[in-house]
Amino acid sequence: MAKTQSAMTMRDALYEAPGPKTRRKMVVGTVVSLAAVVALLAFVVYRFWVTGQLSSRYWELFSWRTTWIYLGRGLVGTFQVAFTAGVISLVLGMLLMLGRISHARPLSVLCAILTNFFRGVPSLLFIYGFFFVVPSLGFKMDSFWMLTIPISLAASGVLAEVFRAGVNAVPRGQTEAGLSIGLSRWKVKTKIILPQAIRFVIPSLISQLVVVVKDTALAYVVTFPDLMQNAQVLRTNYDALVSTYLVVAVIYILINYLINKASVYVSHRMGVKIIR
Repeated sequence: MAKTQSAMTMRDALYEAPGPKTRRKMVVGTVVSLAAVVALLAFVVYRFWVTGQLSSRYWELFSWRTTWIYLGRGLVGTFQVAFTAGVISLVLGMLLMLGRISHARPLSVLCAILTNFFRGVPSLLFIYGFFFVVPSLGFKMDSFWMLTIPISLAASGVLAEVFRAGVNAVPRGQTEAGLSIGLSRWKVKTKIILPQAIRFVIPSLISQLVVVVKDTALAYVVTFPDLMQNAQVLRTNYDALVSTYLVVAVIYILINYLINKASVYVSHRMGVKIIR
C-alpha cells in the first residue's frame, strides 16, 4: 500500500482515469483536431504556392555558405545575451527570494513588490524603457546591455518565485531541527534549506532558459545583432519573408527543444519528478 501511495503522482491525485466512453471521445477529438491542423497546413502551403513564396529564388540563399555564417554570428549573439541574462537573473532572483522570506518586514515587502513588478511588466516594455528612457537620463549604454538587463529583470521575478517554491517544498521540521541545535537562521537557510530547495527547482530553472532565449528575439528594438536581427537583414536584402522566418523558427524550436531535453535529463539524474 505504501509503495502504491509513493508512486502516485500529482496527476493521479488531481484527475481520475478516463472511462471507455471518455476515451472514445478523446480519440474522436484527437482525430478531428489532427485533421483540422493538416487541413490548415495544406491551405497555408497552397497560399504560399499561389503567391510564389515557394519559388526557388526565395530559398536559394540558404544554399550559400555565407548565409549560414551570417546566421551563425547572430546565433552567437543570441547565446551571449541568453547566457549573461540567465546568470544575472539567477543571482537577482535568489536575492529577491531571500529578501522576500526575510524576517525583516520592510525588506520582505520591498522584495515582494519588486518581484511582482518584474513578473508583471513585459520584457518588451522593459527594453523600450532602457532604449528610450535611460539615454534621456544621461546614461550611455551598449545595445548588448540594453537587451540583456531588461530580459534579466523580467526573468528574475519569475525565478524568485521558483526559488521560493523550492524553499517552501523543504519540510518545516528541518528548519526547527537546525534552530534547535543552535544554528542561526542564516546558517539554517544556507546550509540546510537552500541546497535542498535548489535541487528541487533545477529542472524549472533550466526550463526558464527557454523563455530567456525567446526573449532575445526582441533584439530588433535595440538593433543588437542576434539571430532574429540578422534574419531581418536577410529578409530585407533578399525579400525572402517566408523562407527566412521559417528557417529561423526551426532554429529556435531546436534550441528550445534541446533545453527542454536537458531539463528532463537533469530531473531524472537528480530524482526530481516533472509533472506532464
